[in-house]
Amino acid sequence: MKLFHSPASPYVRKVVVLLHELEKTEAVALETITTTAFASDEALKAANPLGRIPALERAEGATLYDSRVITSYLNDLFGGTLYPQGSGRWETLTLEATGDGIMDSAVSMSYEKRLRPEAEQSDAWVEAQWSKISRALSVLNTRWMSHLSGPLTMAHISVGCALSYLDFRHGPRNWRQGNEALAAWHQAFDSRPSMQASRPPDA
Repeated sequence: MKLFHSPASPYVRKVVVLLHELEKTEAVALETITTTAFASDEALKAANPLGRIPALERAEGATLYDSRVITSYLNDLFGGTLYPQGSGRWETLTLEATGDGIMDSAVSMSYEKRLRPEAEQSDAWVEAQWSKISRALSVLNTRWMSHLSGPLTMAHISVGCALSYLDFRHGPRNWRQGNEALAAWHQAFDSRPSMQASRPPDA
């Protein structure tokens, strides 16, 4: 299998962390590409008509895309336990969606500042995205710490990758202020070998 990959993408990082946690990194080759929202890589567009990463090309079957589809597939394929069954399943999926939503807003902020010409940038848009992130961080810090303190799931990986992306692209925002419990959790989670092995090169 081949994973279309960019080391700066938090969505790709979710997949890579999962592979490390399942000890299956050798099963998926990383195809590193250069792509942006305005100029998608041609090979990527052939694999995923949306031109987005990650995309997982398989020897048999359709190419899979969207990080949650890929992580669910790989977890099932390799017999992982990162998507628990039973009563905890919906909490795990909701918390994973929260992490992914933080990524969505944070990546949107990055695109606005890094890709748009300065004259076309909207500070109001950037601040609206940060407000969404701030609300999510507050809820994680006050309502979800017991879940994050439990056994490893994709929820942990999604939230961990999202918070690390905030450090990577939006460090001056200081997301830790007022979210001390979440910050302490992230410090421990970020020290996992899977997170260290998947750090962006300039992070």
